[in-house]
Amino acid sequence: MNLAVVHSRARIGVEAPSVRVEVHLGGGLPAMSIVGLPEAAVREAKDRVRAAIQCAQFDFPARRITINLAPADLPKDGARFDLAIALGILAASGQLSTEALEGWEFLGELALTGALRGCDGALPAALAAGANGHRLIVPPDIGAEAALASGVEVRCARTLLEVCAALEDRITLPLATPQACMPAQAADLADVRGQPRARRALEIAAAGGHHLLLIGPPGSGKTLLASRLAGILPELSETEALEAASIASTSGHGLDLTRWRQRPFRAPHHTASAVALVGGGADPRPGEISLAHLGVLFLDELPEWSRHALEVLREPLESGTVGISRAARHCDFPARFQLVAAMNPCPCGWAGDPSGRCRCSADAIQRYCARISGPLMERIDLHVDVPRLSPSLLRTDAAAGEPSINVRQRVAAARARQHARDGRPNARLDQGQTNAACRLQPRDSLLLERAVDALQLSARSLHRILRVARTIADLDGSDSIDTDHLTEAIGYRRLERGIGQRAA
Repeated sequence: MNLAVVHSRARIGVEAPSVRVEVHLGGGLPAMSIVGLPEAAVREAKDRVRAAIQCAQFDFPARRITINLAPADLPKDGARFDLAIALGILAASGQLSTEALEGWEFLGELALTGALRGCDGALPAALAAGANGHRLIVPPDIGAEAALASGVEVRCARTLLEVCAALEDRITLPLATPQACMPAQAADLADVRGQPRARRALEIAAAGGHHLLLIGPPGSGKTLLASRLAGILPELSETEALEAASIASTSGHGLDLTRWRQRPFRAPHHTASAVALVGGGADPRPGEISLAHLGVLFLDELPEWSRHALEVLREPLESGTVGISRAARHCDFPARFQLVAAMNPCPCGWAGDPSGRCRCSADAIQRYCARISGPLMERIDLHVDVPRLSPSLLRTDAAAGEPSINVRQRVAAARARQHARDGRPNARLDQGQTNAACRLQPRDSLLLERAVDALQLSARSLHRILRVARTIADLDGSDSIDTDHLTEAIGYRRLERGIGQRAA
């Protein structure tokens, strides 16, 4: 037998397309060539595979070896195909039965000694293998990650020799099992003292999936509040958890199994570039907005971010996806996150504070706040003041906040109402669903029209007010939007008139 076919998986964005590793032994001078759009790490596999086969006490065929990675137009990168290539050579040379390879997929890098090493993207590969009805063999260091995929048999092997022995039924490889570890505890909202209005806005944001802007002086608790949002969001479903974990698996930073089924919370520094936010690179990787998928993206010191970095957020905030196009490939990454931003009201941070310590001019405040564009501002549903608290209030136990578990129950109940009605959170309603779910009484329609005229709001802002009002009504268990719900929702848009003008 001079030909063998082995199945493996590539990594394109968060997907794991199938790759057929076709190995042919032909006549001519001994040589090995790899075709099928291999990148540098794949081309170098021939040296790793040769040494690994020899160290495992197999014969390396002195023939002309041609390895085709099909489909040929799909770029292949990394050392993930090493194990499949080695098995293909052994099968093509008659040292391993080709029938034993049927129904299996293989993923892993080979050391020169024949030991197996892990690679990224194990979870998407396991999910794709299971959907295709195949079993999977991986190195032990990525076995726990691959085992998160249900409905697929994942086995762990330490060396090439173990894989060959298992395929010949001489040994049984252990099943990969999810790592047993204590999940990391989410920060509790009870740690927040005072700030009833900001806490209320945080609950509304969690209940409807709305974006939130916190404005206040230094030390008022903006970061503390933002870090508590993930803890009051409903728990991820199995499908959502796999979706979020697949992104982390392909990011190059690895998957933290202690955070399995917890909402992501990402807080990049304000010096991060636009590429760091949305993702990219010659080999496209997910950025911060995709790593925050189904969780929270926290941008502190919002006016200090570069204008370009902030503007690239506008489309993902609406669509929930981001497309990365490069000369060789195009990748779509999911990016359905909740944005929580924080900022000071002026350059010194103390505009509007009762202490009167702010010395910034009105022009300086206006220039500072103008760093955030109007189109980005109107995409943020809730604008909330976070005033400085007095030391006496911070010390008293009476100011202790409500625990996250109590708030999460109300949030879950409101989300359940939304999914029963529209199948999605209120923040993601389209125009038709918004019109159907957010009907107003005639007097409330007139109130909203007057507010839109007074605040000079756009149609987008008007629809966002309606969705926030619908969320407030859902938290109250009401089937209709009342005047109180609408006026509270309008109150969260008043800062759109201009933060600087208001602070001055």
